[in-house]
Amino acid sequence: MLLSDVIDVLDEAYPPRLAEGWDSVGLVCGDPAADVTRVLACVDVTAAVVDAAIEQGAQLVVAHHPLLLRGVDTVAANTPKGALVHRLITHGVALFTAHTNADRARGGVNDALAAALGLTVTGPVEHLAPARPLDRWGVMVPPGRADGVLAALFAAGAGTVGEYSECAWRVDGAGQFRPGAASNPAVGARGELERLPETRVELVADRAARGAVERALQEAHPYEEPAYDVIELAGGDREWGLGRVGVLPAPLTLAAFTARVSEALRVTARGAGDPDAEIRTVAVCGGAGDSLLGTVARLGVDAYVTGDLRHHPVDEHLRAGGPAVVDGTHWGTEFPWCAAVADLLRPHADVAVYDRPTDPFAVHG
Repeated sequence: MLLSDVIDVLDEAYPPRLAEGWDSVGLVCGDPAADVTRVLACVDVTAAVVDAAIEQGAQLVVAHHPLLLRGVDTVAANTPKGALVHRLITHGVALFTAHTNADRARGGVNDALAAALGLTVTGPVEHLAPARPLDRWGVMVPPGRADGVLAALFAAGAGTVGEYSECAWRVDGAGQFRPGAASNPAVGARGELERLPETRVELVADRAARGAVERALQEAHPYEEPAYDVIELAGGDREWGLGRVGVLPAPLTLAAFTARVSEALRVTARGAGDPDAEIRTVAVCGGAGDSLLGTVARLGVDAYVTGDLRHHPVDEHLRAGGPAVVDGTHWGTEFPWCAAVADLLRPHADVAVYDRPTDPFAVHG
């Protein structure tokens, strides 16, 4: 495949729109027109990862953590990050990053973490806000004119749901009206009750397009006074968002569950709480997740697995009656995603996972 085609696959799985505004995701270096036959997936881009990519003949490295993020104003070859970029370019290796967009997307970091721990996912820890506020339009129109009215509404931007366009629902029924003395009815006569078949069509549209949709409706509709309604949808399109909540196949004590986290993530996990407490429902968040402690406490779960937990936030969380927590380390809670990337891209290229820990805390007593 061309690199541009691989990027399309990655962007579909981990939409860039889900990334935080401060984040840096997507193609860092590489020629979109280049061929890709081998890929290396990793959490961090380190010198050892770049060496492995070159040795394996990979044309693409897919990383979770951005190599270039905060405060980068040079990629000169005599700087640590610049040296890595220059080595990648020199050896024809592209670099692509999926970070907070992969955290939030279905099938991303948090679904991979939940799967590694054996959880059946029931939902996110925290939903994202609606991607866009939506209206639902309902319009009554003569059956023979429904297609024309719908075409005008589609052209004005209505009827798009995700990757689908020209989406609408319709049902046939009967309508009635009595034209007034000053009316100019397209159907019927002044002062006489008119009953006729009508089709009701419904479709959604961005709230920002309301004016354009209404103008299109008025221009395309055959009636002098079209009958329609507009309902503001409370939820709109919601992405799943941060973290996942799931259920274990069978209850475990906190001590046993902490051991399961250690084994599944290949790290030394640390648990906080009553070692004998029964754990069945679990929230997870890959990476640094102590910002979600308050949210998790309101979910009623038995335990929360994340990384980079700090002493004082955990102490306050437990004192306030929050669920047990397990620190699976930053790298450990994100590494399962690399296998998900490999599964995603394996139909298109040979994919390897860099499985040596790139956690800087690599020395254990």
